[in-house]
Amino acid sequence: MTKISPSILTADFGHLADEILSLSNSGADWLHLDVMDNVFVPNMSFGQSMIRSLRGVATLPFDVHLMVHDAPRYLAEFAEAGADIITVHPESAANTHLHRVVSQIRGLGKKAGIALNPSTHPDVLEYLYEELDLVLIMSVNPGYGGQKFIPQMLRKIEYVSERIQALGLSVEVEVDGGINVTNAKSVRDAGATVLVAGSAVVDAPNRAEAIRLLKGYCKEAV
Repeated sequence: MTKISPSILTADFGHLADEILSLSNSGADWLHLDVMDNVFVPNMSFGQSMIRSLRGVATLPFDVHLMVHDAPRYLAEFAEAGADIITVHPESAANTHLHRVVSQIRGLGKKAGIALNPSTHPDVLEYLYEELDLVLIMSVNPGYGGQKFIPQMLRKIEYVSERIQALGLSVEVEVDGGINVTNAKSVRDAGATVLVAGSAVVDAPNRAEAIRLLKGYCKEAV
């Protein structure tokens, strides 16, 4: 079954605890937390303190996506704050020694992921697949919610999924950016196992129905 990991970027931050409970009660599998520093990406969101506060409200796994310049510096802090999965970007200069960064995440007792920007070739993963729990394929350029899905990313999803299968591994393939009920089936057909849905779920009049529809489209592809 495909997992749905709603992003809280478009949620009402004035009532965020209520928003988290609403998503948790609507059938979400994970909660996707986008951490942005206005350096690696042109936007700023939230950090460790907010995640720590939300951890006291939510029981779902926290899927923490670090879109920050110096992720290694903060790994222990995000782990302590309540992250269950920590995903970093190879495009950041601070992550040059990517194997070491992944090992640090796992050494903290957390699941490790690598996120790829749209123009980043998945060959960067070739000698890391065995160390990963998740590959996050960005289907928009990171930094802002509400963008349109880049259709060429379907090829990348297929490439990564086929490589994982060829290696006989159990690594989640997560896709983030512009996911909605019109493209969820194509994304799942390409090999995605986790869909990050921001506006399609958070801004929906009925979140439970939105998640049900996304999962329903995914079921058709099985």
